[in-house]
Amino acid sequence: MNSKSLIWFLAIVGTYAGAYVPLFWGGDSFSMSSVFFSGVGGIGGIWLGYWLGRE
Repeated sequence: MNSKSLIWFLAIVGTYAGAYVPLFWGGDSFSMSSVFFSGVGGIGGIWLGYWLGRE
């Protein structure tokens, strides 16, 4: 898998994972905290994909 595909894959996975974080404390999946954590997860996925894809 090339680095661009890895970054996209982990950004999408991070976005979905971050959106589910508010459910751990009983929050709603359609809330501002879900949007916030979705963004954090996406940025974290991009960072991780870039870090893992370095050659």
